[in-house]
Amino acid sequence: MERAHSLLLNEEACSQLGEHQRAEFVFEWLRFLKKLLPAADRADVKKNQKCLVEQLTGILIGSPGPPTRWLLAHCLALLYRVGDSLTSSHTVDRCNDIIRSKDDSPSYLPTRLAAIACLGALYEQLGRLLVNTFKETLANLLKAIKSAESQGRYEIMLSVEKILRGLGVSAVPCHRDIYKATRACLTDRSMAVRCAAAKCLLELQREAVFLWTSELENVATLCFRAFESSNYDVRVAISKLLGTLLATAHMEGSHRQGSRRSSLEEVMDLLTGGFLRGGAGFLRASGDKLKGTSSVSKDIRIGITQSCVVFVSCLGGVWLEANFSALLVLLMELVSQTRATQTPADAVCCRRCISFILRATLGSLLGEKAQIAAAKEICLAIGKQKRAVDAAMCDGNVETRVTTTDVAASQHVLVCALLELGSLVQGLASTAASLLTDTSTALLDTVISVLLHPSVSARLAAAWCLRCVAVALPSQGAVLLDRCAERLNALKSCPEAVAGYSSAIAALLGAVQHCPLGIPHTKGNVVMGLAEDLLRSATQNSRISIQRTQAGWLLLSSLNTLGPAVVEHHLPRMLVLWRCAFPPSIRDLDMELRRGDHFTWQVTLEGRAGALCAMKSLVIHCRDLLTDDVIGRLLTPLACAVALLTKVPTLIKSYGNLIKNTSVVFRLRVYEILALLPPKTYEESFGIVLKQLVTDITGPENVVCSELTLLPPLCHSDDLALLGPALQDMDQHYIEEQVCQSSVGGGTLEYDTFTICVKCQDVPAPLPPPAALTTAAIQLFGVIFPHIIVPLSAMSLCNFLFYDKLCDYNLWISPQLLTPLSFLCVQHLGSSRVGLGPEEVRKPALGLLVGALESSNPLLRCMAAEGLSRLVQVVNDPAFTVSMTLVSFDKLKTARDAVTRTGHALALGSLYRYVGGISSPQHLSACVGILFTLSQDSTSPEVQRWALHSLSMVIDHAGPLYHGHVEASFTLVLRLLLSIPPTHVEVHQSLGRCLNALVTTLGPDLQGEGQSVSALRTSCLVGCAVMQDSPDCLVEAQAISCLQQLHMFAPRHVNLASLVPSLCVNLCSSYLSLRRAVVACLRQLAQKEALEVSEHAVALVKELPHVTIKEVGLEGALFSLLDRESDPRLCQDIQETLVHMMSSIATGKLAHWLKLCKDVLSASAESTAPVETNQEEEGERDDDASVFHTTSESSGPFTNLRWSTRVFAVECVCRIIALCESHGHPAHFDMALAQEHKRPENFLVLHLAALIRMAFMAATDHSDKLRLSGLQTLLVIIRKFAAIPEPEFPGHVILEQYQANVGAALRPAFTADAPPDVTAKACQVCSAWIASGVVSDLRDLRRVHQLLASSLVKVQAGKEVPSQLYNEGTSTMETLAVLKAWAEVYIVAVQSKEDCGGAGGPGLLTLVQTDLATLSRLWLAALQDYVLLTLPQDYSAQLPATGGTFYTAETAEQARPHYCSSWAPILHATALWLNSTGFIMVDDSPANLSRPVTPTSMGQSTSLASVKSPEDISSDRLHLILGISVEFLCSPHSHDQMENISSCLQALQALLEVSWPRSKVGNDQVLSVELLSVLHRLIVTREAPGVQLAVLELVRQVVCAAQEHVKEKRHSAEVDDGAAEKETVPEFGEGRDTGGLVPGRSLVFGALELCLCVLVRKLPQLSPKLAGSPSGGQGGSSLSLSDSDCRQVAAALAILSDLPSICSPDGSVSILPTLMYLLMGVLRELVQQPCGGGAGGGEALGLVVPAALQALRAVLSSPMSRSEKSRGAWAHLLRCALNTLLHIRNQILSSSIVSLLTALTIFLLTASPEVTTAQPLQTRCIDKFKASLESKDPVLSRSYQLMMSVFQSKTGVAVPFIQGLGSCVVGHLQGVERRRPQSSKELQAIQDGVRALESLVFAADEMHRPQLVAILLPILISFLLDENALSSAPAPARTLHESALQDLMRIGPQHSSVFKALMASSPHMKARLEAAVKGNQESVNAKATQLQVPSKTSPSIQLKTNFL
Repeated sequence: MERAHSLLLNEEACSQLGEHQRAEFVFEWLRFLKKLLPAADRADVKKNQKCLVEQLTGILIGSPGPPTRWLLAHCLALLYRVGDSLTSSHTVDRCNDIIRSKDDSPSYLPTRLAAIACLGALYEQLGRLLVNTFKETLANLLKAIKSAESQGRYEIMLSVEKILRGLGVSAVPCHRDIYKATRACLTDRSMAVRCAAAKCLLELQREAVFLWTSELENVATLCFRAFESSNYDVRVAISKLLGTLLATAHMEGSHRQGSRRSSLEEVMDLLTGGFLRGGAGFLRASGDKLKGTSSVSKDIRIGITQSCVVFVSCLGGVWLEANFSALLVLLMELVSQTRATQTPADAVCCRRCISFILRATLGSLLGEKAQIAAAKEICLAIGKQKRAVDAAMCDGNVETRVTTTDVAASQHVLVCALLELGSLVQGLASTAASLLTDTSTALLDTVISVLLHPSVSARLAAAWCLRCVAVALPSQGAVLLDRCAERLNALKSCPEAVAGYSSAIAALLGAVQHCPLGIPHTKGNVVMGLAEDLLRSATQNSRISIQRTQAGWLLLSSLNTLGPAVVEHHLPRMLVLWRCAFPPSIRDLDMELRRGDHFTWQVTLEGRAGALCAMKSLVIHCRDLLTDDVIGRLLTPLACAVALLTKVPTLIKSYGNLIKNTSVVFRLRVYEILALLPPKTYEESFGIVLKQLVTDITGPENVVCSELTLLPPLCHSDDLALLGPALQDMDQHYIEEQVCQSSVGGGTLEYDTFTICVKCQDVPAPLPPPAALTTAAIQLFGVIFPHIIVPLSAMSLCNFLFYDKLCDYNLWISPQLLTPLSFLCVQHLGSSRVGLGPEEVRKPALGLLVGALESSNPLLRCMAAEGLSRLVQVVNDPAFTVSMTLVSFDKLKTARDAVTRTGHALALGSLYRYVGGISSPQHLSACVGILFTLSQDSTSPEVQRWALHSLSMVIDHAGPLYHGHVEASFTLVLRLLLSIPPTHVEVHQSLGRCLNALVTTLGPDLQGEGQSVSALRTSCLVGCAVMQDSPDCLVEAQAISCLQQLHMFAPRHVNLASLVPSLCVNLCSSYLSLRRAVVACLRQLAQKEALEVSEHAVALVKELPHVTIKEVGLEGALFSLLDRESDPRLCQDIQETLVHMMSSIATGKLAHWLKLCKDVLSASAESTAPVETNQEEEGERDDDASVFHTTSESSGPFTNLRWSTRVFAVECVCRIIALCESHGHPAHFDMALAQEHKRPENFLVLHLAALIRMAFMAATDHSDKLRLSGLQTLLVIIRKFAAIPEPEFPGHVILEQYQANVGAALRPAFTADAPPDVTAKACQVCSAWIASGVVSDLRDLRRVHQLLASSLVKVQAGKEVPSQLYNEGTSTMETLAVLKAWAEVYIVAVQSKEDCGGAGGPGLLTLVQTDLATLSRLWLAALQDYVLLTLPQDYSAQLPATGGTFYTAETAEQARPHYCSSWAPILHATALWLNSTGFIMVDDSPANLSRPVTPTSMGQSTSLASVKSPEDISSDRLHLILGISVEFLCSPHSHDQMENISSCLQALQALLEVSWPRSKVGNDQVLSVELLSVLHRLIVTREAPGVQLAVLELVRQVVCAAQEHVKEKRHSAEVDDGAAEKETVPEFGEGRDTGGLVPGRSLVFGALELCLCVLVRKLPQLSPKLAGSPSGGQGGSSLSLSDSDCRQVAAALAILSDLPSICSPDGSVSILPTLMYLLMGVLRELVQQPCGGGAGGGEALGLVVPAALQALRAVLSSPMSRSEKSRGAWAHLLRCALNTLLHIRNQILSSSIVSLLTALTIFLLTASPEVTTAQPLQTRCIDKFKASLESKDPVLSRSYQLMMSVFQSKTGVAVPFIQGLGSCVVGHLQGVERRRPQSSKELQAIQDGVRALESLVFAADEMHRPQLVAILLPILISFLLDENALSSAPAPARTLHESALQDLMRIGPQHSSVFKALMASSPHMKARLEAAVKGNQESVNAKATQLQVPSKTSPSIQLKTNFL
């Protein structure tokens, strides 16, 4: 294909190709030419123009396919526009000649069509340059259209449209002729021609004024006729034409001279006329009316509805806002016309049409403020209509009294108005609050008044509207419920009131499912009481028996939707009611039949149907309550209901049709409840049920239900694409589904009142009872079929097969019912994993399904193919699978009718989807061959379509096996794409699915570079290009999907520069499926190449209807699209696309994204909510707070965005902050760094003001969801920016300037009417703000503190709140949020006080201190509640019957999550409070604590609790905190709750800091051991350093507690027994007399385990097993310990050193080997590190070595080592340890040598002499010190220091070392004279040596001391320098000189005799010393002289300094 990329066609290469390859080559060349010509050099184009024209003309006459001819036409026109246009007229003439040609052969048709396309493109591009020839051309085209076939008519219409577009006003002379020709095409039998004609007229109306003036009525009538028998595309195109014409007539008529503006009334009269009369003229309509056949087709009505929507959309939201009142009146008049609602089906259709007009215009065109105004208008209209009906009903004049017809008319008006009002309120959510407070409309009063309307439809619509109000404003739910219940009680004698108010109550209860805040639990009691009262009083007044019965069961059904938590309290009463509704036994049922009249039976059947519906509701919503006992009690009434089924025909025969409708509803309810219960529970009734099912399905009175209701769920979702666009892929699905409904019509609420309480957002649309009965019967048959015995199942299927064969003779039996039966049986057998059984069952099922494969109904064929493949799957027999495949093969070879071929072709693909038995290559080849052949059957597009769809399934599921057929498949698909006419769009759609499947099959292989792969890739791109140019939106959507797949597998080969703009153009397409495909593709592209996508989108020149991409970028366009879309799937994709784009480029385009979010957030119709500022401290508010009270900007690119869009924008702000933190530059959170950068605007910290502003705007909005998002954003901002300093004001942080804004944002959340969830979130923000330390001034902090204080007062009020609006669980949520916030503040206050530098310091604690007494009690109460709620189910009987302090027993389940999220900070705060009080009870309870808090009762009564002593209360509190902590730390679900783990550990630490709880833990060894085992598990499973350090600290505290306990017991024993009896003192501590430690019971053993775990994890070489493993590393390998690792090791060593003190002497001997092994092992690993040790090696030595040495000292100094009982064992073990220490090989590192020497010194100084004096250990110790004297500094210095400490120790240890090391020291010091110190380190070593020698001297006996002094003095004198050498000596030598002189002057007088003798015997020494003394005296005098000089000037300097 690369040879096709040239300016001129490579004819040589083209001629070498086959016919099909040549077509592909030409198409690829034309694609390249289309891109090349606009960018090519004009001169070069002109030079080659003649040749290019000839080549293009050659292609023109070569019969090109549709895509090629359109591309050819575009290139030819582009060539003349870019090059020389003079010769263009020749080409026009040539094309006209081709069109005039008399050749009518099929082979010449493509040439003629290409010529037509070329004319259109030439006139479109060249315009008025061809004005001279356009009349002739148009005349030629319009003449040709008369004899053209559908393809020709279609192409001519497209060309005429282009000619009109190119010529503009110049084409006016021919407008009339075009109009006449187009009129005929607008009602063409070809749907594609109708679409093209509509587009042509749409272009014509731009200049043809007569279309929307004089001809407007005729065009409208023409459009009405075009709607008749139309498809979806036609309705969309013609509605766009008609709507645009009407909008133009209304809007621009006054701007044109001589034209008359059409008023809104005239426009609506036109549409109303079509809606009522259709497309017929007046005479025909009148005749139809006389004949009684005047019902207008649904196609026309739906088309007119869409036209009306287009009309309003064209005029825009501003026009709608101004004219809505008039429009509403006209729409209401239309729906009130009796001709529009002649039958129930017509009434449903008409109401849906009007509702759609209102929803599509008000919901998408108006902003929130305008929607509120529209809702008021609707409310006024409702009130007016209701008042009119009331006045007429009360009119005493019989003649003027309202008739049934008037009531019917008013009911349709009210239904449409009420449903739209409900939708508006539900969409507005909490922003609709102002509607309810507006007294001028009195919305609630108006809606409630309709509940008394005589029509059931109006009453139900009013009830639904109230439900919408409750969903939007949850605070109204309980209020409305009370109001309706009160009115129901008051008007129990009025049938309308009973029906209306009960429906309203049921609807309000249904709304609770959408409201997380719920309603008070007590409302369930009210509803239960009402229901019981209604049911019991139903028989008292026959006039309202039916209404009361229906109302009672309706209330019970709706009550069940509240869930098990509510229903379990009422279930016993419900079971009684169900038992009373049915006779006790079958015998009583027979007796019932003998009495009663038709009315009695009507009431009875209504009651039993209602009871069954309530039962169904229980099964659906309360499955947890269905125990075996409950099911058993339900089966008794169910058995009677099933038995009654057999009696119903007798009743109908007795009483006629009076009870027929009621019996249908009764049977429906029986089938519904049976389908939900396990079939095994009622298997004894299978016979009766099956018999009745067969009767209901096949009986002559059966009503066939709608195909769309029954069949589509049984078809595979992929196969439904064969039937046209799916309803869920249409924006107009609400009304489009009416076209597909059967004669029974669409569903509506009055068909089943009980559906008003189901969980759904849109109003339910249940089918009429007869149709619903059929569906339920078929479903139930499928459910029980797998459970019935084989003979019965075979008989049933054979009966159905027999009926199926008779369907031609008995018209009431339809295969549309029988075939789904067999399918459902197979489906349920498959799901229940039960085989189909023997041949006798299989054969009838197979007969039904195979017969349906040849049905004329395509939906039935799809379902049959799916059922057949499921049947083969269930049978699971390879032979059967092959036989079924061969059946289809044979049928396809012999059959010639399209129906048979399509059915069996689909069966092949469906079999391949489910069964692997035909996946062998032979069957695959045969299957592919047959489908290839069928795909090329050009005589039947339907066969091609189904075969290609089946082929796509085979490709999809064959996987790698299909690779051998890929090339042939690509060739086939491309050939068909280039040749199939554009009018056969369904075939193109199937080709698109094939292409998509092929791309998926190749997958990553498409990345290859081979020639074959490259060819396949090019074929794929060419196929996508063909489909992208298709006029059908579904084909274009499939092209985008293919390109998306290709980008996933081979991204380098997809050109984003052309793809992205083409996607953006379709963002605002009128087709939902295309928009979905575009956004899905953008979502994938944004994941990897977000920046490129954004840049390419901005390059798009074309402007979109609703947003300018150049101004706001693709991101802004997506936000705008998100605001308009209502499709959940599309909205989700848009949000994900924006998130991906944000994740990729937000940090690089930070300012752009933040401005975008700010613009979106500011685009509300009015300013943010005002905040009251009447408090005193507001006078101190900063100026910037007032900025946030201004109105939001209206100059942004967005206007009137919905609250949901703004919520997403706020969430985006939070994501941006998170992105900057995780992937961004550190300057994002550092003001100083950001200001130093070249582009500071790219850093988040500089946008802090914008972030605060956005959070404020959201937090103070009218929408509760937006307020929650704003508060969450504020919380994130506080947490991220609290610690960032302000560079310009040291000591301050940047958030400090926004404190007034934060307070203003929080205040609205604490008002009385704020929802609990908003207040709870605000409490969280309050605590974060106070705890952040941003504000240090208590006066400023009091603003937020007062908000929390007010909440605390509310918490204390508790259950005394008079009016509860929400569920009691919300009160729990709010209370716990307040307590949690106070707890967090208190924790920070205590920590700040301890740190003495934290924010707030003691002042913050002062704020909390005033409420601490109250808080402590509330905290303890909350913890007690939490404990009760976390008890296992076994202890539920012991729980308090009334619930806890903050929750009620009924709402325990709802309260549990709130406790789980709040308990940890409360626990920590309680522990800190107990720590501060020292567990001392102080009676400081406040007098104003109204809530009954009993936190110490622990579930007992108050009287018992008051008896408890303070000791017991303290003990309860201790065990409460210990129990909660241990239970949580043992929980397997705590892996993701690190904050809670830390809180538990810190709480336990705080407890153990107090002596009393420490003594309790120390006394209870079982508790201590259990705590250690939990901590051990925690340290193994949690890697967080903070947690591990906290665990080790807690272990240390536990060990300390045990130490204190043992110490106390030993002290007590010594005091009690006296000193004389010490030998009889019992051994305290673990180990006792035996020394044994029992694992699991020993505290010491548990601590050893835990410490060993820590040490081995950090130093694996300690373990012999790990020492040689890869994980443990080799010995001597470098350490890489982090700072936290070092601290953990140090903490573990400290714990180890404490363990001997809690052991008995024998016990200490048991653990000593382990202790010493670990200590020596740690020292060994530390000192054996190589010079180039790991990153943490040096740090490890600096942190861990001192800890190890300290631990060693502690162990060696343990009293156990001196105990008589263990002294010998200790000495032996310590000698072993010393030996180990001496064998450690240290590296040549000074730190290693020093560490070993220090450890030796500790042994020598601390251990008993019998350890250190043993030989040869002592000698080796001396050798170690001798070796150290040969080391360099600083080892030498430290060695001297250690020697000095040894020399000064006990005589037994010191003497050998003095003897062994003294001479070495002397020798080393004597060598100093020869080598003076050159550095400070050398000087320090010499000085330390002198100190060591001096200590040796003073350690000697008096008799030997003079001899040693005589050695010391000459050494000191040798350090002295003479006068000459002193001046030139380095500084260390001079310092040594001065130090030696001072030592001599100090020591000499002390030993004067020795000194004099030495001076006398050594004259040179004496002279040296005298010279040094003399020189020292002179230097002292000189310094004194220098110091006196500045002292004279000192006063003047001092004065000057003071002056400055």
